Amino acid sequence: MSTLKLPLPDDFHVHLRQGDALADYARDIACQFGRILVMPNTVPALSTTESILNYKNAILSAAPNLEPLMTFKIHSGLTSSDLESFKAMGVVAGKYYPAGVTTNSEDGVSDFESIFPVVSMMEKMGFVFSVHAEEPNVFCLDRETAFIPKIKTLAQKFPKLRIVFEHVSTAAAVKAVLEMPSTVAGTITVHHLTMTLEDLIGDALRPHHFCKPILKLPSDREAIRKAAFSGNPKFFFGSDSAPHKQEKKECAYGAAGIYSAPVLLPILVREFEKENALDKLPNFIAGYGADFYGLPRTTREIQLVKKSWTVPNLIHGVVPLAAGKTLEWSLL
Repeated sequence: MSTLKLPLPDDFHVHLRQGDALADYARDIACQFGRILVMPNTVPALSTTESILNYKNAILSAAPNLEPLMTFKIHSGLTSSDLESFKAMGVVAGKYYPAGVTTNSEDGVSDFESIFPVVSMMEKMGFVFSVHAEEPNVFCLDRETAFIPKIKTLAQKFPKLRIVFEHVSTAAAVKAVLEMPSTVAGTITVHHLTMTLEDLIGDALRPHHFCKPILKLPSDREAIRKAAFSGNPKFFFGSDSAPHKQEKKECAYGAAGIYSAPVLLPILVREFEKENALDKLPNFIAGYGADFYGLPRTTREIQLVKKSWTVPNLIHGVVPLAAGKTLEWSLL
């Protein structure tokens, strides 16, 4: 096989940051994706109609062919009027961040039950509940597993609420998604699909592989790979591409986030091809996620060619995933 035609993918988890760099990050993701779910953990957060609209317009100005699916940051002060306004402007999901668990989450939720009135309204209005499922103040490798009971509580208390367990990183999370109702799905990133803790701290400290949730054990990666290649509609793609400038990563208190946007499709094709699962890739990147979010499936296509290229060491001042490495698939 020398060429491969795929439906133009959806990425259901993308960070585009703010300021001048936003345009570069938006154009990078638009080279490979038609729709993206835009994360709201900006400063200030996307939690008003004005902030959401301004952010969406900035994305469209940089990448007119990209369809940004907007989200709002969940907090206990949101009213039914707020949510009705979000719904009217096409916002598709609310994002739950536990306080202090990741980048720009200092204003996140510290009292889980305090948001239940908001969640109830989200359920009635048909919003998706997207969650960074980690429990703060727990040992770093155990944070995701420790949060699973809260996902189960939400699924039981709000049976019609669609819940996305973002960036599953453990075998326990995969198992939990499989065991919970069809209203619960999980997204899978390229970095959790391909790497483990060894790639972060094995032979040397590699700060550009530092992310939240942190990379885990080989057994966790194998569970994630099995889920991705299984063709189970409960799992679909969300990159969690999260750029930070080189100096923000290579310092005493390095930021969490992996900039995977420039290499997502070439790596996904490589991994699915390796597992003889290329027939499962279209639904993983452009089917199951759209179905879960209640969106029409794309009718657009993208083509890749088997042509080697070397990933730049620096893109827009950011060290990307697979920097300096050779990938065998490239965009046509």
